[in-house]
Amino acid sequence: MIVKWLASAALLLSVVASTPSYAEGRLRIVEQFGTVYLPLHVLRDQKLIEKHGQKAGLEIKVEWTKLSGGAAINDALISGAVDIGAAGAGPVLVLWDRTRGSADVKIIAALGEQPNYLITSNPNVKTLKDFTKTDKIAVPAVVVSQQSRLLQIAAEKEFGERKFNALDDLTVNLPHPDATAALLSGSSTITAHFSNPPYQEQALQDPKIHKVLSSYDIMGGRITPTLLYATSKFRNENPRTFKVFYDALNEASHWIESHKAEAAETYIRIEQSKLDPAFVKSVIDSPEVSFTTVPKGTFKYAAFLAKIGAIKTRPASWKDYTFEELHDKQGD
Repeated sequence: MIVKWLASAALLLSVVASTPSYAEGRLRIVEQFGTVYLPLHVLRDQKLIEKHGQKAGLEIKVEWTKLSGGAAINDALISGAVDIGAAGAGPVLVLWDRTRGSADVKIIAALGEQPNYLITSNPNVKTLKDFTKTDKIAVPAVVVSQQSRLLQIAAEKEFGERKFNALDDLTVNLPHPDATAALLSGSSTITAHFSNPPYQEQALQDPKIHKVLSSYDIMGGRITPTLLYATSKFRNENPRTFKVFYDALNEASHWIESHKAEAAETYIRIEQSKLDPAFVKSVIDSPEVSFTTVPKGTFKYAAFLAKIGAIKTRPASWKDYTFEELHDKQGD
């Protein structure tokens, strides 16, 4: 699996030199792993982007790529290899900050509310203070990823002000599928995984694995952990394609909410997963999950990143780093 996503990253970056300028009717989307990406799976499975495009009189060619970790996706977006990225609030907000006045990266929409669990196979770990130097915590991208930033927020609460990086040295890069396999094998150096659905629920079926904490615990409520984002250049030069995507995404998210069983089957089909469809349905049918497109909890995230110096600009509002299509919504 690691080889596959590394190969995808290499392929993306290798075509940058030959990538043409933006043109209406072409849309290149990159995603990661987990049920939080289900709205994108529905878009692909039902060809909703193409259908909305046809209604708007626009033939749209959609290209899909999968990578792991916000750093790789940020690189692909800024290089021009993809048009729309999907990653956690951490890498998205860092890229927004770094591209202000240039590419002006902003959030298009959220992919839904789903918790991330920090899970472990170490029976001695009940709290963050129980981790030792012999433990290794898998995250999609060290420091950069959503999970790494959540761990930093939790560490500062646990260890004290400015000690947000107390556990950074224990983290290692590993995509969610590989981290799950490593944790369950018991033969790896990986003893913990800051995971996401359905991998965390899959791992917790093993009695040797237990949950240490949830992202909802860390952030004091429900959050949308994963966001879709693009450059303002893409939006401005492709207004019809952008609107088609936004409308199709909202249709997909609404459809999931009322078609959980079919949505679970979509996940199985697109991901070519061997998981039981009933199990996947139970994950997305959890009361902790909703497929809203409105960002939630992102401003708390931005305030933390500004406080520790990960971003230079402290936004005045969540609307500073989102496109105007969201501004009439009740986000934060």
